[in-house]
Amino acid sequence: MLKHIVMWKLKEHAEGADKATNARKMKALLDGCIGLVPGMGKFEAALAQPGLEASYDVVLYSEFASQEVLDAYQNHPEHVAIKPFIAAIREARQCMDYEV
Repeated sequence: MLKHIVMWKLKEHAEGADKATNARKMKALLDGCIGLVPGMGKFEAALAQPGLEASYDVVLYSEFASQEVLDAYQNHPEHVAIKPFIAAIREARQCMDYEV
């Protein structure tokens, strides 16, 4: 199994909206990717919460049965369709995949 974790720091303003609005939209778009391909396990997008330590604004924690399943997710048309919006609103991105 592969775990795929991605964190994004968002721009204060982008695409005509503020960071909080874009973070909520991004989470909704990511939530729409749940179950896109067979072999996806846990898939959880979360927003930084006020009062809790966070150096990034949005995080995605996901699990995939294999590298092939992760690749299928990465290339799925519905996932590909949200990438331009995320690229436009992000300031920084960190990603880590690891096998367990």
